[in-house]
Formats: sequence, C-alpha cells, structure tokens
Amino acid sequence: MATRSPWPRPLSLPCCCLLLLALGGPGFFQSHAVEVDVKDLSNNTCIHAKWMMSFLIKYETNSSEYKNATLMPSTNVTHDGSTCGNNTHAPLLAIQFGAGHSWSINFTKTNETYQGNIISFTYNTNDAVFKDAKTKGPITVVVKDNMHPVQLNTVYKCHHRDSIEVANVSLFFWDVTLQAFVQNGTVSKNDSVCEADKSTVAPTTVANLTTAPITTASSPLPTTTSKPVEKPLIGNYSIKDGDKICLLATMGLQLNVSQEKPVLININPKTTNVSGSCGNTSATLRLNDSNRRLIDFTFAVKNTSTNTQRFYLKEVNITLISFINGSEPLNAGNSNLSIWDTFLGSSYMCQKEQTVLVTEDLQIHTFDLRIQPFKVQNNRYSKAVENHG
Repeated sequence: MATRSPWPRPLSLPCCCLLLLALGGPGFFQSHAVEVDVKDLSNNTCIHAKWMMSFLIKYETNSSEYKNATLMPSTNVTHDGSTCGNNTHAPLLAIQFGAGHSWSINFTKTNETYQGNIISFTYNTNDAVFKDAKTKGPITVVVKDNMHPVQLNTVYKCHHRDSIEVANVSLFFWDVTLQAFVQNGTVSKNDSVCEADKSTVAPTTVANLTTAPITTASSPLPTTTSKPVEKPLIGNYSIKDGDKICLLATMGLQLNVSQEKPVLININPKTTNVSGSCGNTSATLRLNDSNRRLIDFTFAVKNTSTNTQRFYLKEVNITLISFINGSEPLNAGNSNLSIWDTFLGSSYMCQKEQTVLVTEDLQIHTFDLRIQPFKVQNNRYSKAVENHG
C-alpha cells in the first residue's frame, strides 16, 4: 500500500540518540553502515542497531515510461523521532537522509521475545535521482516487517541480504546487528544469529561466484581454481493480466561485469521471481534472482513509415547487490536501445548468443532468446521472426 503523505511525526517520550556513519571503500556506490543507539532520559540505551540498507524504486516519468532509482543512506543522516516508547507508544527507530527521504521501524515484544513490526519508508521524488518523475513530492509506503521473533536480552545478527517488496519499492537489508528493549541500558553479549547465516556459506573466490550458487554449510567449500563459466540455464518467464498471459519470454541470461576484474554472472531461472506490467504500447519484464540481481527489460511499440507497428527493446536497468563478496550495490541502465525489433503481433527469436550493451562496464549476453511482450494469443507465442545474425 502506498500513499502520498509527508513523513509522520511520531508521538514519543523525549530521548537522545547517538548516530554514527561508517564509510566504506570506493565503489559504484559509497557504502554506508548506519549505527544508532537510542537512549532514554536517563541516558540508558534502549535500542541498539547497526545495519546496511538500500532502496530500489521504480517510478513513472512524464513520458509514461518507467525507470529505476537507487537510494542509500549518506553522510547527512539524522534520527529525529527515534524513541524508547512508553505504555501507549511502541519503541521506534527512525532515520532521515538525502533530499527528504525517511525510514522507520517500530518494535513489539512478548514476555520472551521481541521483533520488528511496521516499516515505513518515505521517498521524495523531488530528489534529482528521480529524473523527469511524473509525480513530484513525498510518497510513503508501509509494510509489515518479516523479522522472526528474537529472544529478549539477545542481539539479533544477520549478514545475509534480505529484502522486502511493497508496491514499486524493494528494500534491501544486510549486515544487521540489532537489539530492541535493551535491559538496564547494557547491550547484551548473547547473539541470536538468523537462520540464513546458519545455513549458507558465501563463496570465497570470485571465479566460483560466477559458476555456482551459494553453497550450503554441508557442501564442500569452493576451491581457488578458476573454472570456465558454463552457458546459463534457459528460463521461461511470463506475466499475466488477469487470467491471461500478456508477455512471454524465453532466454538464458549472463551478465558481464568489467570493473577491477571481469566477472561473468549467470542468472538462475530456478531462483528468479518474475513480475512486470503489460500495456498497449509499453511493457516491462522484471527478473529478480535471489534478491541479488534485478533486471528490468522495457519494451515499446513504434509506427514505421509504411504505417505498420513494430515492437522493440527500448530500455534495460540492472541492479546488482554484492555481485562480488563485499562489493557495493551497482545500478546501471541504458534507455536508448532499439533492438529485438520485429512486427507487432509476432514474436522475436534469436538462437545465437547476443550482447546487449548496458554500459561500457556492463553487458548482458542472451542465449536461445524468444520474446513476445505484446498481443499474446491463447497464452502461446505467435509465429516467430527469427534473427539469424
């Protein structure tokens, strides 16, 4: 649920709050860990939190196209409204950052456990990152937190990247250290590790990150021997409008990231969620692989000089969350494409490997491609126009 409203000022007891920012190393985005200690009037800590977070927001432009914007807390973070709570108001952890953006979470407890309850996020499309946004001003989304109950007087820790999606916003959290309802003002020395950290071991080499999924604790650790990256699995993706399929896509996807070292990343269709939108002249296919790799394909319809209509791939946006162990999120896009072009009412096919240039440092390799973003009939592909080039 999303509503347009200003940041709600919570009712709370007066309190003070210590906020620290740990700045990371160089990267596509500067990495910022936020550390907050919320204190009561006696200067006792009641909430201790340190975490990393980012936001991926899809917004509409004045030309009725959709683009992605990425937000991360920066050095001008404030903490107005954070409170230890009282008998009528729950403890609240709140931060404000950037050009009018805000995030908060409140907490509940039982006799034995505590957990996050409601997350509220306000983003301001007047910020320059929302280029040519159709709607201007603050927009608030509210969602229930998916945090599991944690034993009281223990510190919740989770390095695993988790995400929550609400409306057109994806919230990402990782490297979380948290204790709410701190007893006697002293942060506990007892840890409660999230299940995701218990069950997975991150790959230790860049080479094997591109060839294998996250390994379980019982699996052998990756070796340091580089392996050639295999051809990606072919995925079948579809979007429905009501009970009818309105977009079909079949392809294998491989990302080629060139920064300090070239990295090839295969998209795994078995761990990829599909979403998107269909329209008469614009359609979007969003692929989300394990909350770490998000790819948006935007298609459009054009009229030719012979008064025939054709569709084509117009734009690609990619967000990579920690594509190399410890790396900062990478967000890149190309809105000036004109490929996968064919007649409206047919499907486009190319069985050979193709390369889509997103930026100089990021390309998409496609394999066994077939796509139909418009006029799908009877939930099946129409006759294909094949590209043999």
